[in-house]
Amino acid sequence: MTLGFTVEALVGAGRGGGALAMGLRRVPEAAWLRPHPDRATRAAAFDAHADAVRLLPEADAAGAETAAMLGVEGGLAKAARARWEDLCLLQPAADGQYRLTAGAVAFPTDWRLADKVGLPLTAVHAPIHGYAEQLADGVDHFFRTLPAGPVFGRANWFVVPTDAWRYLPTDDPAARFAHVTTANVGETLFVRCERQTIRRLPQTGALLFTIGIAVAPLDALSKAAVHKVAAGIAAQSAGEHERRAAPFYAAALAGYAAGRGEEPSPS
Repeated sequence: MTLGFTVEALVGAGRGGGALAMGLRRVPEAAWLRPHPDRATRAAAFDAHADAVRLLPEADAAGAETAAMLGVEGGLAKAARARWEDLCLLQPAADGQYRLTAGAVAFPTDWRLADKVGLPLTAVHAPIHGYAEQLADGVDHFFRTLPAGPVFGRANWFVVPTDAWRYLPTDDPAARFAHVTTANVGETLFVRCERQTIRRLPQTGALLFTIGIAVAPLDALSKAAVHKVAAGIAAQSAGEHERRAAPFYAAALAGYAAGRGEEPSPS
């Protein structure tokens, strides 16, 4: 299965709940990044949020290499304005652990770049329940051994109460989802997808991690996609269920999925 760019495609490619997994697949060079990016929307986000770009001194060369790879004059910040994807750089510290050394993140999903830059991978992913136990060793090995050239990708998705490109909630989740009812759930719940890719830069050896956001309401998705989202939420661990505020929408989502009809049988 290819890693598309729409919510429908990314839900199909993403993990459906249960134990954490990297879920990587090879991405052809021609399908690495989304074509025809909305540069005006990107520029507006970066202009409004000065904290959307952070670059440690050791990432300067990798930032310039990223821009050159994307055909952009300048560094990481200008490269991220030219593409739809947010761009992050990871580089090994003296102890061999990869750290987040730079980022240009216009459309964050429940994380702040200023809180993460400079941290090793396990600390970056600390809010994710089960990451240290289930994924950390595998991710570390993959990052250490990934050669320059191939691009790998994965999809991740969330259920949110807004179609805003930036999702940084600070309010109480009960209030955040209070407007969602069984009558309007198809219009008021949105699936927010992250299309993530990773590749090694050939000159500096840094890892370039990209995050492309796609958002759509439940009503815009197929019955199969809705059932996968509902089943994935139901299968989450207790910790992830709580972190993603699922107790405040899971029942409405399950009812909506049931109302869309029986889950399609695999062909």
